[in-house]
Amino acid sequence: MHREFPEAPRVAVGAVVVDEGRVLLVRRGSEPLKGHWSLPGGLLEVGEALSAGVVREVREETGLTVEPVELIELLDRIHREGERVRYHYVIADYLCRVAGGALKAASDADAVRWVQRAEWNSHPPRRTLRLDPVTVRVIESGWQRARAIEQKGEGR
Repeated sequence: MHREFPEAPRVAVGAVVVDEGRVLLVRRGSEPLKGHWSLPGGLLEVGEALSAGVVREVREETGLTVEPVELIELLDRIHREGERVRYHYVIADYLCRVAGGALKAASDADAVRWVQRAEWNSHPPRRTLRLDPVTVRVIESGWQRARAIEQKGEGR
């Protein structure tokens, strides 16, 4: 099935990787949203579980091994060109924690970096990151959930 102008939506995964209060972002090296900062992720392979796809995609794009914690959001990403649908992804975004590896841009990521909350949550968003508003919402949801899990763990 083609990525561009598909006959049906494509299933993809994304990762909100939180470590020491920071979130991992990748700069996209291909369309859609080439040059924009986003969450690591990509298309699910046939026969691959969602959690396995998240682990594989993060490793391929960033060199890090992650452990999925929980599903943050399931969403549609539909990019139209006139009346035609150029891209249609159904994305399962997971909160993840780092389990190992060494950070380096790879696969279809031009760059990778850790980002502090002030960088994605500023109003207006800092233009250097070129973040899509939907991505900002998912990042913030994942970051808030990671904080809640951390605080709950500290209270034990």
